[in-house]
Amino acid sequence: MYLVTVLGNLLIILAICSNSHLHTPMYFFLSNLSFTDICFSTSTVPTMLVNIQRQSKTISYAGCLTQVCFVLVFAGVENFLLAAKAYDRYVAICHPLRYSVIMNTCLCSIMILLSLTISIVDGLLHRLMVLGLSFCTELEVPHYFCELDQVIKLACSDTFLNDILVYVVTSMLGGVPLLGIIYSYIKIISSILRISSSGGKHKAFSTCGSHLSVISLFFGTAFGVYISSAFTDSTRKTAIASLMYTMVPQMLNPFIYSLRNRDMKEALRKLIRTSPFL
Repeated sequence: MYLVTVLGNLLIILAICSNSHLHTPMYFFLSNLSFTDICFSTSTVPTMLVNIQRQSKTISYAGCLTQVCFVLVFAGVENFLLAAKAYDRYVAICHPLRYSVIMNTCLCSIMILLSLTISIVDGLLHRLMVLGLSFCTELEVPHYFCELDQVIKLACSDTFLNDILVYVVTSMLGGVPLLGIIYSYIKIISSILRISSSGGKHKAFSTCGSHLSVISLFFGTAFGVYISSAFTDSTRKTAIASLMYTMVPQMLNPFIYSLRNRDMKEALRKLIRTSPFL
């Protein structure tokens, strides 16, 4: 699964970079999403694979906190990128004549930098808060990676401020992008329904199909993690739900975008034909 994730997303990035026809805001965000997917999976899976190979399930305190930070950063960036792609589709469908003016290179770059900055601040803030907690010796994290919620539960000291911070930040960094996505698609759907021809409606919907599939997969599995952790005491079930959240969407994204997008399929064929390594 990890190899498929890395190779699939890498192919998406190479196909977009090598094809000048794909140098548009939509594919700019897609290439950044693919890179984020690689980083997100790399922050957890290699450590797990090493542990399986060595038959050892240990991680240092510093390593655990670093993993917590990276997972939060890349999860946050993925949230914002999905929202940015929704806004891009909103402008393309609802304001097509102003699309090139609104979605200019400067705005796209600012959106990426802002997403990265906010996510890094979030990751470092949580890491700093966890550093202030006291832990007993020989702790066991009931998970395949150091998830923030599971690490906080192991603290011997009071975790009230940490819990409040988790709820507030999750609501803001998860809720605001999701609300932006919902608002964008309400506007998109209302705009599409006003199109008189069925061909025009189908074409407009087809440009959003891949993105809607990825959103459903990412947020669906993310909500599954929190629901399973809230309503079950089984650490095994929580770990399986987290695996679905941190591995499955990232692995399936390249297939969803390449199989449902004619331009991407053509770019991939061209890349494979011209590359001496593929």
